[in-house]
Amino acid sequence: MKAEDAKHISSIIDAIGSERIGTAIDALLRRRLDFDMSCVYLFRFNHNALLVHNGYNRSVSEKTLNAYIRGGYLLDPFYVACINQHPAGLWRMSELAPDSFYSSGFSISRDIHPCVSSEHGTLIEEVGFIIPIQPQVAIVHSLMRNLDSGAFQEWELDELRACAPVLSSALALHCRTRYGDCETATEEVDVRLEDAFIEILQGQLTETQRYIAKLILQGHSNASIASVLKISEGTVKVHKHNIYQRLDISNNAELFRLFINYLARPS
Repeated sequence: MKAEDAKHISSIIDAIGSERIGTAIDALLRRRLDFDMSCVYLFRFNHNALLVHNGYNRSVSEKTLNAYIRGGYLLDPFYVACINQHPAGLWRMSELAPDSFYSSGFSISRDIHPCVSSEHGTLIEEVGFIIPIQPQVAIVHSLMRNLDSGAFQEWELDELRACAPVLSSALALHCRTRYGDCETATEEVDVRLEDAFIEILQGQLTETQRYIAKLILQGHSNASIASVLKISEGTVKVHKHNIYQRLDISNNAELFRLFINYLARPS
């Protein structure tokens, strides 16, 4: 081990349980590769996202971060992966995202998507470490890069993977130390619908329609929804027509606007 790496690892150990943990980890990672922004979130089913480390470098407004933490995270592929027990490790967002995610309202929205609201606009690639803590509880440390600087290369991902044991152990211990309730034993529950989605659409849609609305918001195409529910695309189209009719809207963009309006309501 190089002396400089040992120094950074020592700093990470010293930072466990403090606000410095994310900055200390980023300092180690920057010895391996360049990135423009970073963040660490604690994701728990049916709980608001918890921002553990803000490495957005003041390029994301407090309004956008609050909207993301209040409910925008529900559409984030990393959150969805975590509550569905996705394997630990380093993943590109593109490996986790549904087939129509990059044209979805969330992906292009400055209202609730921190990367899009940043100075880099939509030209962002994101990779993230998924670190499971309990069933449906996980930490994600994400690194983001302006694509003008080039996408993350495979050799760079290999460099990050080499740091994974230190990063995973430090962040898991940090969360157990600082957020003790994240380690409380939980019974795995049905992840079809979080309370937020139920509240947004309560009384207007059937459970199946609410679930389809959730999949639409998360960036699934008709074909993807059909595959998830094991129904035909024609049936999906009928459900979507009925959803639009019941909500008095006409397209996916208006459905997303309902979601945004819900997040914008006073707490």
